[in-house]
Amino acid sequence: MSTHYSPINFAQKYTLFQEQWAPKVVAEMNDYQFKIVRLEGDFVWHAHADTDETFIVLEGELRIDFRDGAVTIGAGEMYVVKKGVEHKPSAALEVKLLLIEPRGVINTGDETNERTAVNDVWI
Repeated sequence: MSTHYSPINFAQKYTLFQEQWAPKVVAEMNDYQFKIVRLEGDFVWHAHADTDETFIVLEGELRIDFRDGAVTIGAGEMYVVKKGVEHKPSAALEVKLLLIEPRGVINTGDETNERTAVNDVWI
């Protein structure tokens, strides 16, 4: 029995969905998930008490606001938000993003609201 080896193609995966603010899992490594997501507009203020969160911009420009400042991340750049730090992502135009975070992390942190996405949706 042979094993099939193939890479994960981000561009192909993005053709499978159009909705925004709804991360899709494309791979797992140990207990961490790699999620792609489309973002546009403002998200909600939130924090993740138990984990850091890695944002890698594949296309576009993402702004992450903090209570005491902000960072802008362009295509080919990444930023790690440390656990417990309140933040609010936003994008003037659509951004294609890769998130790396532990399995089970809720996208809106400790609170659920209209932006809370269903977890563990694989594409």
